[in-house]
Amino acid sequence: MVMDLMTWRREDYVAKIEKWMEVQKEERIYELGSLPPFLLVFAGDVAEIDHRWNQHGLGGNNRVRSCRPLHPGPISLLHWSGKGKPWVRLDAGEPCPVDELWAPYDLHRHSKQRAL
Repeated sequence: MVMDLMTWRREDYVAKIEKWMEVQKEERIYELGSLPPFLLVFAGDVAEIDHRWNQHGLGGNNRVRSCRPLHPGPISLLHWSGKGKPWVRLDAGEPCPVDELWAPYDLHRHSKQRAL
């Protein structure tokens, strides 16, 4: 997701998203985590980004242990969509090859390794 921060502030999107989060807390109107409030607020007012820019689906499926390779060409965003999050697989000692790209950003990894 790429945001125009000037528009974000001017339109007060934080308040609009938080409103939907409050509705969700009271009425449970959607599933799928954090994406639905954004979809409700922006309601189609989005622009498409070339699919080659975003490497999605790296989360694969934890239960089947499916690992996706990176697609060829330049990639600007790695998206671990799905249940297979890199921090879970790294902690379990069963990472996919691309999970190592995320490892340097794990703020807790070094403390976990020291505890062993």
